[in-house]
Formats: sequence, structure tokens, C-alpha cells
Amino acid sequence: MPCTLATGRALPCKDSVGGITAVWFCDYGQLGNLTISGAELTAISGTPDLYRYDVKGNSSMEQTINADRANGTAFYTQTLNLTLTKLDAATATELIDIVKARPHVFVEDYNGNYFALGVTHGCEVTGGTIVTGAAMGDLSGFTLTLTGEETLPALFTTSTVVTDNESTTQIDPSA
Repeated sequence: MPCTLATGRALPCKDSVGGITAVWFCDYGQLGNLTISGAELTAISGTPDLYRYDVKGNSSMEQTINADRANGTAFYTQTLNLTLTKLDAATATELIDIVKARPHVFVEDYNGNYFALGVTHGCEVTGGTIVTGAAMGDLSGFTLTLTGEETLPALFTTSTVVTDNESTTQIDPSA
């Protein structure tokens, strides 16, 4: 099978920013059949409950391309680093379940892009901390690293896939 190139790419304007604003978790296997066009997830047949976690600051998504010519393989490692500020029992309880599970994860960045991670195999928690901090300005909260390995990069996702399935259940650590 030939792997032919289809297009080039122009230099874009300097109008994007880094960072993510929210992530959503759902139980593995609830997405149903996926409609994928190129690198975009346009629809799902399942009706998952997507649980939103608002983030700001130190949270990020990164993807590593893993290709091996000798083995003829290529896959993508999707890494999500989350910082959840403020320690609370309700979040600690929910994180116990997330650590044990392998959820599908959706991410919204500050440019209004939505991404789907772990769509085929789910994501695994591979590390994290629960930290009080030492100085007044230190983090008192949770950090979490989730990793997915997929044959495609994290798929761009239409916002309706996420917002149409968003649960209204959300922890309020300020309460």
C-alpha cells in the first residue's frame, strides 16, 4: 500500500495560545461506534456520561509520535498532565476510581479545540501526587498524569460530542 502525501501547509498567523481549560472523563467502552473523518471524531453512537473537571494553569496535553522503521510500526502516546488545586475529600474519592479505571478523556484547549484521548484503548493513570505544599504559595491539591497509546493521534472532536453528553454532576471543592 503506498503512503502518498496529499498537501502542504502554510505558515499560520500568531493567534493561538497554550494550555487547556477543561477535561471530561467517561467510563471505558461507553462511546459506542465512532465516526472518524481523517483526524476528527465527528460522532459517537453511545450515550456516555462525561464528567467535567475545570483546570487552569499547569495542566497540559502532549502527544509523542512513536515510529519504528525496522518493525514497521507507528503509534501515538497521548499524555495528559492535570493539576487540580485545593485538597478535598470528594475529589480524593473520585480520583480513587479514576486511578483504577481506564477512562476515555476529552480535552478543551484555550483555542476552542476539543480532543478525544484513548478512544480505542482508554487512558491509564501513570502517576500523580496528593500534596499539601510547604510554603504559602505552594500547590495544595492533586496532580495526575494519564497516558493513552493509540494508532491515531488524539482526535480533534466536534464540541457537540462533548457538550451533548456532559453530566451536570460536578464537585465543588469550595463548598
